[in-house]
Amino acid sequence: MEESQELALTQFRRSVEKLSSSTEGYEKATLMRFLVARSMDPKKAAKMFVEWQKWRASMVPPSGFIPDSEVKVELEARKIHLHGPTKSGHPLLIVNGSKHFPSKDQLVFKKFVVHLLDKAIASGIKGKEVGNEKSVGLVDLQNIALKNIDLRGMITGFQFLQSYYPERLLKCYVLNMPSFFVTIWRFLGRFIDKATKEKIVLVTDEEERRKFEEEVGLDALPEEYGGRAKLTALQDVFLTQTAPGC
Repeated sequence: MEESQELALTQFRRSVEKLSSSTEGYEKATLMRFLVARSMDPKKAAKMFVEWQKWRASMVPPSGFIPDSEVKVELEARKIHLHGPTKSGHPLLIVNGSKHFPSKDQLVFKKFVVHLLDKAIASGIKGKEVGNEKSVGLVDLQNIALKNIDLRGMITGFQFLQSYYPERLLKCYVLNMPSFFVTIWRFLGRFIDKATKEKIVLVTDEEERRKFEEEVGLDALPEEYGGRAKLTALQDVFLTQTAPGC
């Protein structure tokens, strides 16, 4: 680690202590994610870190993960699939937009977002957790209709990813976007920060499709997307560790 990064980490830890919290027990890689997300500004990163700690404590049980039983109604739709590793060695989280419908219980939906992000990250932990594990996303909008549009849900997803899972997204591919969704996507852009936008790839032609398949790898991609893997729902993936250590 560079000297400038070590200095930033030291200042970050002190700033967290001034906010009546602590970084004890957290790996350097975890702390660095917050610094990178706040352009290496120790005070801003400390504020983000403490807010994340408070949010995590309020959202996740003492066990450290949200069990399937608490998000059963969302899992039953079988709209989220977990694959990988990709060619770059990361988990692949697939979202089937046509199977999603706006949730009647926003708290359950928020817990579901946490559940799926935690499980994706945990699936990428090899041995001991480092703290900087990332995931790849694939959002499939094939056959999506107006009844599937959930602006609140999409905004919640991006806000959680940006505020509480900094630097956890490696890249996100969006496939089969219908023409009517372009206006919706532009609206959503107001809630997506620059760093996240730069990680999103809209796959719109054959050349982009070829590049997407090459980057992800056919071994990780399900057969439905031209790969060799069998499509596996999130709840059908069993892990020894169901959430990243927090």
